[in-house]
Amino acid sequence: MIKVEWLYWLIGLIFVVMAVQMAADRTNPKRWTSAAFWGLLGLTFPYGTGVVNAELNAAAPGSASWTLPAEPLGVAVLALIVLAGFNFIGKGVPVTTTDEQRQASAARLGSKLFIPALTIPLVAIVCASFLDESGLFETGKATLIGLGLGCIVALAVGMFVTGEKRISVPIHSGRSMLEAMGSALLLPQLLAVLGSIFAVAGVGTQVGTVVDDVLPGNSKYLAVIAYCVGMFLFTVIMGNAFAAFPVMTAAIGWPVLIQQMHGNEAAVLAIGMLAGFSGTLCTPMAANFNIVPASLLELKDQYGPIKAQLPTGLALLVCNIVIMALFAF
Repeated sequence: MIKVEWLYWLIGLIFVVMAVQMAADRTNPKRWTSAAFWGLLGLTFPYGTGVVNAELNAAAPGSASWTLPAEPLGVAVLALIVLAGFNFIGKGVPVTTTDEQRQASAARLGSKLFIPALTIPLVAIVCASFLDESGLFETGKATLIGLGLGCIVALAVGMFVTGEKRISVPIHSGRSMLEAMGSALLLPQLLAVLGSIFAVAGVGTQVGTVVDDVLPGNSKYLAVIAYCVGMFLFTVIMGNAFAAFPVMTAAIGWPVLIQQMHGNEAAVLAIGMLAGFSGTLCTPMAANFNIVPASLLELKDQYGPIKAQLPTGLALLVCNIVIMALFAF
C-alpha cells in the first residue's frame, strides 16, 4: 500500500537536496542561513511522522512503529520563524539559459510545453476515480497521492518532451523558483493551522454568539450574507479560505444555515468556501497568490495583482451570496 507519508518524505528530501545546493551557491549572500531554513524544513517532514506515531501509540499502545518526541519539532518551527522573520533567507543568481535560447526552445516545442502541466491533473483524476478502492493507496488518500504521483510522472514527461537527460537541471530550476518565492511558500500552511487553532480555541463559537445577538431570528437572507461576507473578511485577514472556513462554519454555516434553516450541506459549505476564495483575490496575506507573482514578474507595483483582481473578487462575492440564497435551501 502506498502511503501519503511517503509523499511527504519525498518533499522533505527535495528540500534537503536544494538546501545542499544553496549551501554550495556562493552567489547567495545568505547561503548558509538559507540552507539552514530549507534543510531544517525538509527534515521536519520525516520527523513529523515519528511525532504522529508517538501520539497514535499513546492512544493505542503498540500501534505505531517508531516514535519521536514532539519538543525538537517545536524548536525547529521556532528556528524557522526566526530565520524567516529576521530576513536570513536569500537567493543566488540562477543558472539558466539566455533569453534567445529560451525563445528558440519555446518555438521548437510549441504546444508540447503544456503536456507536463496537463499530466498532473490527469494522473490525479485517474488515481481518484479508478484506484481509490483498489487497495493500492492508503484509504481516503487516493487524490492526494495521485497528485504527488502526477508531479513525478510530469517530471519524467517534461524531461522526455524537452530532451533533457540530467535530473540536476529541473532540481536547479526548482531551487531558483523556491528562492524567488521564499518563506511565503509556507504561508498557506501556517494560516491553515491558524484556522484550526482558532476553531479549537472557540473563536467560531464566540462569533456565532455575536451573530445571534445581531441578526433577527429566522432571517435566511441575512444569515447567508453574514456567512459569505464573514468568509470573505476572515479570508482577507488570514489570507486563506481554509483558515477562515472552520471559524465561520462553526459560527454560522453549520448551526444556523444547515441545522436551523435546513440548508443543503454540500451547497452551503461549497458556496461558502467559494465566498472565501473571493477574498483570496483581495488580500496581500495570500502572498503566494498575489505578492509572489508580482515579485516573479518583477512588477513595479507589488499590489498590482490585487488591484486588478479586486473588482472580480467583489463581484464573485455578490454572486456567491445570490447563488446560496436561491439554490442552497
